[in-house]
Amino acid sequence: MSLWLIGAGPMAQDHAKVLQHLDREFEVIGRGAASAAAFEAATGHSVRRGGLAAALAASPAPQQAVIAVGIEHLADTAAVLIDAGTRRLLVEKPGGLNTTALRALAESAARANADVLIGYNRRFYASTTLARSLIAEDGGATTCAFEFTEWSHVIAPLAANDGVKQAWFLANSTHVVDLSFHLCGFPADWRAWSAGSLDWHRASARFCGAGVTDQGVLFSYHADWEAPGRWGLEVFTRRRRFIFRPMEKLQVMAIGSVRTEAAELDDRLDTAFKPGLHQQMSAFLAGADRLFCTVGEQLQHYAIYDEMAGYERAATS
Repeated sequence: MSLWLIGAGPMAQDHAKVLQHLDREFEVIGRGAASAAAFEAATGHSVRRGGLAAALAASPAPQQAVIAVGIEHLADTAAVLIDAGTRRLLVEKPGGLNTTALRALAESAARANADVLIGYNRRFYASTTLARSLIAEDGGATTCAFEFTEWSHVIAPLAANDGVKQAWFLANSTHVVDLSFHLCGFPADWRAWSAGSLDWHRASARFCGAGVTDQGVLFSYHADWEAPGRWGLEVFTRRRRFIFRPMEKLQVMAIGSVRTEAAELDDRLDTAFKPGLHQQMSAFLAGADRLFCTVGEQLQHYAIYDEMAGYERAATS
């Protein structure tokens, strides 16, 4: 099946390196001359310059596409390809800058019966794969807790689109939140609180919440973007406690002990490539969609994420 990689930035480079390792033919569609030159220097793969519209005017739409453009352009780019005839797309997380953009993409996908998958690569980490198996072995999760603190002093000076920063919870923090709920179920009965404000994220600066998921797992979360902290996730079973901190690693505490031990991981692909990306791409190309978040599911998740981040409150204030 024909495959286009849309974008030529750093994330597109990471995808290209995986595709090259998989010996998969693909065409890269870029827009800017500088990013195209940097891509070619880093990967040795040529870039078709001029942007997506020019490429579609010159060639039939690909059967498959990987969308690795800026977050503010993800949904629109994917929708253009769907309208042109592409029926299978892997779109970088979170899929759209806001609920409006994601809903439009989900509706385009539904009308065309297109498969649109959201690239949450942490679902494909070696640490996640092992934990998923061990959690099932223990009879499932009972509780979980996670933190998605972001480093404001690093993010504030970034030369990113202001709209992207204002949606930073969706753009970045959902990596942690998605993985937590992927392993333990999505909220069924819950409450969320948020407070504070930052120049680059006016909706909120502090977050906490708790509830029960649709798998009956009790959960809680916390983040303070004005204080020290880091991403982390802990999943509890009746036999063990699984600790993702950092997310690429897995530590295990057995019942009756307070000692944590590092789990042995076959993480060679996670160290050779951007973690999770090789397994994610392999699954996408093979049509093995079980672990993916679909655009329809992501639209449902956005209702949860908007409440967690305080976006609904900010929109009405």
